[in-house]
Amino acid sequence: MSTSPATPLSPVFQAARRRTFAIISHPDAGKTTLTENLLLAGGAIRAAGAVRARGQTRRTQSDWMKIERERGISVSASVMTFDHDGLMFNLLDTPGHEDFSEDTYRTLTAADAAIMVLDAAKGIEPQTLKLFEVCRLRDIPIITFINKMDREAQDPFELLDEVSSKLALDPAPLFWPAGSGGRFKGMLDLRKQTFIPYAKKSSNDDEGHPDPVAINSNAISRFLDPEEQAEVEEGAMLVSEAAKPFDVQSFLEGHMTPVFFGSALRHFGVAELLAGIGAYAPAPHPAKAVRNGAETHVAPGDGEVSGFVFKVQANMDPNHRDRIAFLRLTSGRFTRGMKLKAQNTGKSMSVNAPVMFFASDRELAEDAYAGDVIGIPNHGVLRVGDSLSESGLLRFAGLPNFAPEILRRVRVKDPLKAKHLKKALEGLAEEGVTQLFRPMLGSSDFIVGAVGQLQFEVMADRLGGEYALDVMFEPSPYAEARWISGARTDVEDFQDKHKTAMATDIDDQPVFLGKSSWEIGYVAERFPKVRFDRTRERG
Repeated sequence: MSTSPATPLSPVFQAARRRTFAIISHPDAGKTTLTENLLLAGGAIRAAGAVRARGQTRRTQSDWMKIERERGISVSASVMTFDHDGLMFNLLDTPGHEDFSEDTYRTLTAADAAIMVLDAAKGIEPQTLKLFEVCRLRDIPIITFINKMDREAQDPFELLDEVSSKLALDPAPLFWPAGSGGRFKGMLDLRKQTFIPYAKKSSNDDEGHPDPVAINSNAISRFLDPEEQAEVEEGAMLVSEAAKPFDVQSFLEGHMTPVFFGSALRHFGVAELLAGIGAYAPAPHPAKAVRNGAETHVAPGDGEVSGFVFKVQANMDPNHRDRIAFLRLTSGRFTRGMKLKAQNTGKSMSVNAPVMFFASDRELAEDAYAGDVIGIPNHGVLRVGDSLSESGLLRFAGLPNFAPEILRRVRVKDPLKAKHLKKALEGLAEEGVTQLFRPMLGSSDFIVGAVGQLQFEVMADRLGGEYALDVMFEPSPYAEARWISGARTDVEDFQDKHKTAMATDIDDQPVFLGKSSWEIGYVAERFPKVRFDRTRERG
């Protein structure tokens, strides 16, 4: 039975309410603080880190792993869902550290918009630039939040010039700051011509900031002296003349970014940012897919339920050795208990215990719509890149695995636990964050590949904490890994001649392990019919 588009339960109506967005930044730009204060502004929590649930206040943070809390960094993407002002927000918090860029890349495939957080003193940093390029590849519109205005900052005109020159985006500030650091007094709303005062206060102060006042009213003298008022008005006039006016269509097409200013730590400018996300970030849009070999587009309001797995996370609940697949819904109205089929295997599964997320907290999802992210508990059945639908005929664009930059041999100190190590490493590899290679000949060791050194530290911590395995990572004789493909006879001929350098990945796909990039190039020249790929798409 289908529902009318006018009814609150219709997929069209509900998809239009969704705002699914990711937060991207360089490490230490304040991304996690902004995440928690967006939840506070949205009414989802009482204080940064405290979840309101069933009449109780529980500590919860987007950084839910033990190592994240100890080191103060994000190493795993989190999903947080909250209802505010008639809209349903799905906030995807991504790791800022470049060693976890693969997790961030895959999470961005599930986002319809991105919030780019810039440190007001540092501007656009290398990791910000990399993440922006990923957004551009996927045509994800970007909202800019210039954070830490309560600290000494670059001139705001210089920051806007940097956005324009480095990102080739037209910056359209919707607010204009009055000073920075110790001189920071607030910001002018350029559209309403009201001044939003900033009050120096502790982050735990619940009194908030003073209410906005008209810039030309007598009340402005309570917050700005005549010189400060003249300065902010002059800056606002200059930027209004120099910058293009904000155009929603240009933003949605990826040519323009609305710019917000504030201090996430002091909860200033966050409510305005959340209102901007609600007003300007797009609702879910049609997704490209393949059905029966033909390209098609799946609209959010379509009747068939469909989606794709962009992340798998093990042991979110350490008491239950669980494995949760994060499914971004692309169409239809999902209801608990319905059956979905995986396109690559044709297997049907009853989704009886789907969950909605709030970082590591979760509750049963009775229904969900396009734009929502639900968790499907499973025991290794679902993998990153899998496409699910009621018919099992839809396949969405696969998510890539990237060739690792560092390869290490891994061993468990207790030889009796070798089987446990194999299972644990396979589990972590299935999450899609690290690569696992098994040499075809001559070694029982596993070769683990990662983007950066920090991933090995996180892996060792998780193997110890979640699997009780004491492991050591040793230098590997290999420096590069490439997936090989081509005609079957050509691939088999190559494998026969390079047996000692061949391995298989988690999907049993052939991988050539080279001792150097020079060797990869040399071998590739000798076998021109074989492809040596840095990425492999699964899905």
